[in-house]
Amino acid sequence: MSALFLEALGAAADAIEKHVPSLVEDRFASRLFAQDATLWGPEAESEAAIRLSWVGLHRSSRPLVGQIEALREELREQGVSRVVLCGMGGSSLAPEVVCATHGVDLVVLDSSDPAMVRACVERDLERTAVVVSSKSGSTVETDSQRRAFVASFQAAGIDPTDRIVVVTDPDSPLDQQSRADGYRVVNADPEVGGRYSALTAFGLVPCGLAGVDVGALLDEAEEVADLLSADDRGNPGLTLGAALAGTTPLRDKLLIADQDSGLPGFGNWAEQLIAESTGKEGTGLLPVVLEPGADPSAGLAGADDVTLVRLLPDSVDDTGAERPEGAERATGAAVPAPSQVEVGGELGAQLLLWEVATAVAGRLLGINPFDQPDVESAKEAAREVMASGGTQRDEPHAVDGPVELRGGSWLGPEVTTLPDAVAALLGTVDRDRGYLAVMVYADRLAHADLERVRPALEERLGRPVTFGWGPRFLHSTGQFHKGGPRVGSYLQVTVAADDHDYDVPGQDFTFGSLIAAQAQGDAAVLADHGRPVLRLHLTDPEAGLARLRDVLTG
Repeated sequence: MSALFLEALGAAADAIEKHVPSLVEDRFASRLFAQDATLWGPEAESEAAIRLSWVGLHRSSRPLVGQIEALREELREQGVSRVVLCGMGGSSLAPEVVCATHGVDLVVLDSSDPAMVRACVERDLERTAVVVSSKSGSTVETDSQRRAFVASFQAAGIDPTDRIVVVTDPDSPLDQQSRADGYRVVNADPEVGGRYSALTAFGLVPCGLAGVDVGALLDEAEEVADLLSADDRGNPGLTLGAALAGTTPLRDKLLIADQDSGLPGFGNWAEQLIAESTGKEGTGLLPVVLEPGADPSAGLAGADDVTLVRLLPDSVDDTGAERPEGAERATGAAVPAPSQVEVGGELGAQLLLWEVATAVAGRLLGINPFDQPDVESAKEAAREVMASGGTQRDEPHAVDGPVELRGGSWLGPEVTTLPDAVAALLGTVDRDRGYLAVMVYADRLAHADLERVRPALEERLGRPVTFGWGPRFLHSTGQFHKGGPRVGSYLQVTVAADDHDYDVPGQDFTFGSLIAAQAQGDAAVLADHGRPVLRLHLTDPEAGLARLRDVLTG
C-alpha cells in the first residue's frame, strides 16, 4: 500500500509518457538521491553540489527529534503555551502547513507590516516562546522582528535568552552572535536550500515546540523515500515533475485546487517551492492557488496554458484500507480538464514528493532549481531605497480620494480615477498567455478578506490571477514575476503606516519604512523588466481598503 496517490489526465498524461522513460533511462531518481550535482548541467553544478542534502533528511534529521522534545518540555515548565515563528519563505511556509495539518497553533510572523508586528510582539509575552529562523542569518525582516521581541521581553522583565530559540546555518552571523549572547541555537543542515528545508531544523523546531509529533512526519517521508529514489516508470516524483513541466507546448500556469486534502495551506507551500525554483531565465511554472471550495472545473481549467492540480485526500481511508481503483476521491471537477493532475498522500510523503518533482521540473526546463537570482535583485533594490532615505517620494500620477495612483508610461494622462486605472492595467494583460499578480503590503491577518478580490478579478479578466502578501511573496512568486516569462501585469497595494508605525530597536529605520522600501524596490525591478505596474498607496487605510474592495470586486 502506497502512502501516495497520483493520476494524470490529458496533456499532463502525455507529458509523462514522453519524458518519464528518458528520466528512467538516465537514472535521474537514483542519481538525485545519490546527490549527483551534474543533473542540471554545468552552470548549475556548483550550486547543486551544496543543495542536495534534502533527499536524506528523513534520516539525517532524526537526532533533532529528542532535542526538540527536551526543549519543548523545558519551555512548558516556564509556562510557555504560545509559539511565535519569525521567518520568511521556506522558513515559515512549511511550519505553517505542518501545524495547520496537525491542528496545532503556531503564530507565524512573516511580515514587516508594523501593525502585524505589533500585534504579535506585544501580546501574551508571559506565555510566549519565539523561534527566530534565518538560513543566512542576515534576513532583514527576521532580524528586525528578533530585535522587536528582544526589546519587548526585556521591557516585560523576561530574559529573552530564556524565550528565544534561534535556527540558522552553522557559522552564520546570527549563529555567531546568538551563541555569544547566550541564546539557544539549533543549526540546520547548510546544504539544504530554504525552500527545500521543510524537514530540516527550520521546519521541525517550530512545529515540534508547538506540539507536532515531528518524528511521525519524518516517518511519513521515509516511507516513500525508496519509491521516490527508484529508477522506475511508476516513480511518482518523476511522473509529477513530468506532468507539471513536460507539456508541449509548456502549460506554465498551475491551478492548485485543494479538494479536501486535509493539508490546509499546502498550496501556499508548493507555490513557493515551484515558483522560486523554476521561475528564471524567461521560463518557469506559475502556481495559482485557488480558494478552498473553489470550483476547479470552471473557467480557466480549460485554457491551453493551464494544468489543473487537484490536491486530494490521503490515498487510504480512515480504516487504513486502500480506496478502490477509480473510486470517487473528492467533489468537483466532474469533467476532467484538458491537462489535469490529481495528488494525494500523507503530509511528510507529499513534502518529499513535491521536492523531487520540482527537481525533475528544473531538469526538463533546463534551469537550475536551487538558485533565486531575482529575489536577490529585489532585496538590493530595497536596500538602495533605504540608503537613499526616501520612500514614495515620486509624485502620484493622480489621487482618487484615499488612493494615490502611480504607474509608468503605459498609464495615460487621461486616467485619473481608481476604476479607470484598474481597467487600464487589466487592459495590458495578454489574453492568451498573460496573468495578473495582486501584491498587497499590509497585515495579512487583519485584512484576510481582501483575498476575495482574486477570484473576482480572475472572473472579470478571464486569465489567471495570483494574490500575494508582501513582503512574504517576495520569497515565493516574486522570483517568477521577475525571472519568468515577461507576460505578467502587476497591481501593488501599500498602506500608510504613519499612525501605527513601529520602531526597529537598534536601527535607524521603522517597520513602516522597511515595508515601504521593499514595495518600492520590487516595483522598480518589475518596471525595469518592462512590465506594467500599477501602484496604489492608501493614505487612509480603512477608507482606502473599503474603496479598493469595491472597485476590484465590482
